[in-house]
Amino acid sequence: MTTLVTGAAGFIGMHLAERLLAAGEAVIGIDNLNAYYDPKLKQDRLARLLPHRNFTFKRVEIADPAAMKALFTEHRIRRIVHLAAQAGVRHSFNAPQDYIDANITGFLNVLEMCRHHGIEHLIYASSSSVYGANSKLPFSEHDSANHPVSLYAATKRANELMAHTYSHLFGFPVSGLRFFTAYGPWGRPDMSLFLFTKAILQGDPIQIFNHGDMQRDFTFVDDIVEGVVRLLPIVPVARPGFQTSDPAASHAPFRVYNIGNNNPVPLMRFIEVLEQALGREAIKIMKPMQPGDVQATYADINDLNAVTGFAPRTSIEEGIARFVAWYRAYYQVPAST
Repeated sequence: MTTLVTGAAGFIGMHLAERLLAAGEAVIGIDNLNAYYDPKLKQDRLARLLPHRNFTFKRVEIADPAAMKALFTEHRIRRIVHLAAQAGVRHSFNAPQDYIDANITGFLNVLEMCRHHGIEHLIYASSSSVYGANSKLPFSEHDSANHPVSLYAATKRANELMAHTYSHLFGFPVSGLRFFTAYGPWGRPDMSLFLFTKAILQGDPIQIFNHGDMQRDFTFVDDIVEGVVRLLPIVPVARPGFQTSDPAASHAPFRVYNIGNNNPVPLMRFIEVLEQALGREAIKIMKPMQPGDVQATYADINDLNAVTGFAPRTSIEEGIARFVAWYRAYYQVPAST
């Protein structure tokens, strides 16, 4: 069973590929290694995968249909975990085309490959950001998600609609996972934990938005990977005649799940735990809410638990400590700093 992991040099992609390889599976990883953030970090993640004899890497731009066709012509791929995307909310204000190219055109090409190459299961990354202006907590897959507040969120919601359309028309099974604030070792430099850690160690101030009145369902990367791995063999089935307006289910072999920690943490508590792990207090600058942001996220994970037994296990105390240990080792920051 060969699994294609798109975005294999990315944060979640690397961790997932390592887990699959450790289980003896064959993995083809693709990534365009772009410069949205430091390409060296991507190269170093990739260096952890390349020694595995069951790992094959191809530098591929998913928005290039010819490159994608060549990849699927060369390799017999049976499952896809699609993680490649243009991430980040703020970047979309300045570079909206990046999101259309990667998240819309790129995903269309993935769906076309599924259509023409007999893919047995496509799992793709959606995001908690699709809930947008929803105020009902916890966020449930069975609630509407039609009021995104950023272009990034809009592209992820569009992915869900595109996936359903292709599943309906061409009958291949598709599962969407709405990720909730993944964090951990090898994380992205544009995410809050990375930014806070770097600033605190350098003695620089950190910006805290909405004056600290925020909470996030921070989910450790190992828990994310556990959920993905558990879902891979659970293939959605078509249900002819099934009638519903439920956004998470369909007559087609299509499902959408939340994957989160099911335990929102106040931002100020998150920062407090980080300060304890670093042994230093942050210099805090309170700022108003940023455009495109939301006050709270909170994942209802009952559906994913019901089909996979998924239950996150990593507390923020353990998760942040593991991130800090990685950060100090990777950037060679002495423990006394």
